[in-house]
Amino acid sequence: MNLFPLFLKLEGRSCLVVGAGSIAAPKIESLLHAGGTVTVVAPEALPAVVALAEEKEIRWMQREFAPADLNGALLVVTATNQKAVNHAVARAARAAGILCNSVDDPPDCDFYYGSVVERGSLQVAISTAGKSPALAQRLREELSALIADDAGAWLDQLGERRLRILAAVPPGEERKQALHLLARRESCNPDDCPVEAVLNKALGDKAEGEAAAGRATAGRVYLVGAGPGFADLLTVRAYKLIQSAACILHDDLVSAEVLALARADALVVNVGKRCGQKLVTQPQIHEWMIAYAREGRSVVRLKSGDPLLFGRAAEEMAALNEAGVAYEVVPGVSAAFAAAAAAPVSLTERDRSARVVLTTRHRAGNQSVAEESAEGEKTATITASAAFHPGLDADSTLAIYMPGRDYAALKQDLLNEGWPSEARCLLVSAAGALAQQIADVTIEELDGLTPLPAPVTILVIPCEKKTGISK
Repeated sequence: MNLFPLFLKLEGRSCLVVGAGSIAAPKIESLLHAGGTVTVVAPEALPAVVALAEEKEIRWMQREFAPADLNGALLVVTATNQKAVNHAVARAARAAGILCNSVDDPPDCDFYYGSVVERGSLQVAISTAGKSPALAQRLREELSALIADDAGAWLDQLGERRLRILAAVPPGEERKQALHLLARRESCNPDDCPVEAVLNKALGDKAEGEAAAGRATAGRVYLVGAGPGFADLLTVRAYKLIQSAACILHDDLVSAEVLALARADALVVNVGKRCGQKLVTQPQIHEWMIAYAREGRSVVRLKSGDPLLFGRAAEEMAALNEAGVAYEVVPGVSAAFAAAAAAPVSLTERDRSARVVLTTRHRAGNQSVAEESAEGEKTATITASAAFHPGLDADSTLAIYMPGRDYAALKQDLLNEGWPSEARCLLVSAAGALAQQIADVTIEELDGLTPLPAPVTILVIPCEKKTGISK
């Protein structure tokens, strides 16, 4: 019987182990090492296995095996000291179409554990089809002596350079030769390397062509404003970059309509943080932008509205500068302008408002979590006196981003700042998107209004000239 050699991704996949003694323990460890989600079924367990259960590394069901335990499992390992139990598990697994390894019982095995030499991502596995595990172990020792200890680290470097070549060099003999040369460890001096020469030339040619066409350039990051929602409100530059980028890291508020513009083979990742639920931390976003750019990919960091308004752009630009990664900022239509257009109302009027002040009721540095922030990790509602510029007067229109849901507190803050109770407040939810809602009230009426769905932008319009905001 010929076996099919296979390296399997177990990250997050459900794996069942029947047994929790000395036979099962190393099998449990190996599945955890590969990232599997492990459930153990056994009436009793070794202290080490009990400890794993207490630390929530595994789920331990303290009882005998039942066929229903197989539900949802990708594979099962039966490793008890009772042959009848192992056979029953293997039979039930086969009936359910689930692959089973019955330890030390080749006839009941659908797969075998290999004897593995491991150097980071480099793995060499040896199988004897269960006929002689001792021989597999001896061969592993011989191979281990031949493979350098730093082979895993070298492989990681090779992988990064390979991605750069694939992204930059078009298919053909030149790419093929460069990849084979890359795999010869002794062939390239970093200062005089044919692979680097090929890569640098290809990157230069590609960047020149892409820049001329307005497309995203390999190895560069673009901080792009996605606008309020509709794709036809994107700038032409943003439109072209989204269509051509190899990688898009987008906020949670970026619309599906805009994301649909991405090319079919692009890596599209939601890195948004909203309502206190962080999909990805800000340092992780920095790490991904830099790593993908260094792999030779073109990266669009796609932000709702405009990237430079309450979007953590300063931190991202600082990280890119520190890493030496080239970037470009592409502006977008911000929520305040989309809200004004939706109302519609002018943010400035010759006889009423000569200035527009953009502010937010959420700031970093407190453990309270913002309800609407698309970017903030630690945010808290703050008072108007801290949020609003003390020099405001009757000639200023106030645009409040991320106002929170406590409209009564906002009302009081505005009144405390001297805004007249009859001043007009326009509340726009999802400005410039299909879900858009508008409420038009006075400051006095704010606390009687049911909070609109996030994201909300509030425009406070000054009254007739000289009604004043007193201090």
